[in-house]
Amino acid sequence: MITQKRTFHLRKIQQRLSSDLGPLHKNIEDDKKLSSRRLVTHGFHLVRGKRDHGMEDYIVAEKRQINGNELGLYAIFDGHSGKQVAEYLHSHLFDNILQKRVYEVKDDEILESVVGSRGGSTAVTAILINGEKLIVGNVGDSRAIIFRESSVEQITVDHEPQKERSLVESRGGFVSKLSAFSVIYHRSVPRVDGQLAMARAIGDEKLKEHITSEPDVAIVMMDTDVKFIILADDGLWNVMSNQEAADCIRELRDGQETYEELIKEALSRGSHEDISCVVVAFH
Repeated sequence: MITQKRTFHLRKIQQRLSSDLGPLHKNIEDDKKLSSRRLVTHGFHLVRGKRDHGMEDYIVAEKRQINGNELGLYAIFDGHSGKQVAEYLHSHLFDNILQKRVYEVKDDEILESVVGSRGGSTAVTAILINGEKLIVGNVGDSRAIIFRESSVEQITVDHEPQKERSLVESRGGFVSKLSAFSVIYHRSVPRVDGQLAMARAIGDEKLKEHITSEPDVAIVMMDTDVKFIILADDGLWNVMSNQEAADCIRELRDGQETYEELIKEALSRGSHEDISCVVVAFH
């Protein structure tokens, strides 16, 4: 049994900020002189899927003024085996970051206080500072992409079991396509210990010895050719590629129009999962 404390997401992002930009509060102070030269808007929506469970997704999409800086806070938390972990992250994550000036939420706290041995969540989070600097972290298979005028850039990493087989096996687990899920849903995908379709997640105590909540982190400057940032969960990405998503909204400009079109297209392609989508538009 692993007894060491795990900090989801947040410690690695803090370390990245400390090494590249300084602590979060210093990062914000350093960016005081930056101003949003372009108008930034956003739109978001959730659609319940066709699986036999309630909606387990949560979204954050809001702006806050902190010390004279405009912060865009965006996130998708895609819960599985219950909504408790996703709900907890939705309620606490950004407040903890902004109040404490650190990225810190302990996985053990979620396991002990929120859900016990069952349930977990993916997370993709983005902080946009003054419309010019984007800090993104992700755990699981929820994804963020940047749509530029002539290219599409994925800025997160899909933590799929097959891609991370060596990590899972090094922790004593295994990856298999044979599971009860493949029979129930008629969809055979690699799963950690035949259960979880991702190699990294928050929560999931029964699998915690074999998976991790270690994030991938990216810091990206928003150049003038950026048109959209798209955050979405697997309800969208299971049926659309990054390029197909970009092509779907190429002629649109408004954040609300774009998420409506993306979700409409995902449903037309037969998506059965919950669909969550946040679109940040630059004008």
